[in-house]
Amino acid sequence: MLMCLDIGNTNIKVGVFDGDKLVERWRFATERDRLADEYAVFVSSLFSSHGLHFNQISGCAISSVVPSLTDTFSEFSRRYLQLEPMILRHDTPIGMRILTDYPAEVGPDLIVNAYAARHLYGAPLIVIGFGTATTFVAVSKTGDFEGVAIAPGILTAGESLFRATATLPRVALSRPATAIGKNTIRSLQSGLVFGFSGLVEALVERIQPELGGGAKVIATGGLAPLIAPETKVIDAVEPDLALIGLRLIYEQVKP
Repeated sequence: MLMCLDIGNTNIKVGVFDGDKLVERWRFATERDRLADEYAVFVSSLFSSHGLHFNQISGCAISSVVPSLTDTFSEFSRRYLQLEPMILRHDTPIGMRILTDYPAEVGPDLIVNAYAARHLYGAPLIVIGFGTATTFVAVSKTGDFEGVAIAPGILTAGESLFRATATLPRVALSRPATAIGKNTIRSLQSGLVFGFSGLVEALVERIQPELGGGAKVIATGGLAPLIAPETKVIDAVEPDLALIGLRLIYEQVKP
C-alpha cells in the first residue's frame, strides 16, 4: 500500500492507497511543533482504528508547504515505515513544465493538484484550491503549468475581519438564505460565501481567454463544496485531488 501525505499550512491530509483505490483518508490540524514520534503515535492510532498497520505500507509520498514538517514526516517515514519517502519538489520530473518566472517559488500543493486534475480531466484547466489561500492554477492546452492567481482564503479573510473589529463575532460558514443580511451573523455569511463566489467567477472569467477558452474548472479543498454550488463556472469538485496527484506522481517517479 502507498501512504500519501499532503502537508498544508492549516491541515494535513493522509491517504492510503491500495493500487489506485483510496481505501482510507484522514484530515487533521497542522501542528508545527509536534515531533516525528508524536505524529507516529497519532497516525498509528488512526491506522489501528481502521484495521491498518505501518508494516502494510510499501511506499510513502509527501507534498509539503511547511518545511519544518517536511523534515518531521521524512523522519517519521524512515523510522516507522522503514521507507525513504518521495518528496515532491518543483523540479521533480513529472512531465509538466512549470512556466513561471521562478519555478522554485511554486508550492508543491499547487503542482500536485494541477497534475491530478490534468490526468482526470485533460487540458486546458483552471484548478481552484480553497485552503489557507484561494488559488487559481492555470494549465495550458499543452498541459503545462502556466501560472497562478492567489487571493485570501475564506477562513483567512474571516479571521482577519474578526480580529480587526471588536464587535463582529466568529460565525460558522454556511449559505445564508438571502444576500441582504438582517443580523450580524447572516451579514457575515453573505459577505464571505457570496462574496467569494463572485471573486471566483470574476477571476475565472479573466483567466479563461488567457488560456484560449474552453478550460474546465475543477475545485478542491475543504470549502469547495460550499462555494461551488453558488457559482456558474465550477465544473467539478474533487476533494481528494492532492492525494490522487501524489499517487500518480509516485507511480511515475518510483515505479
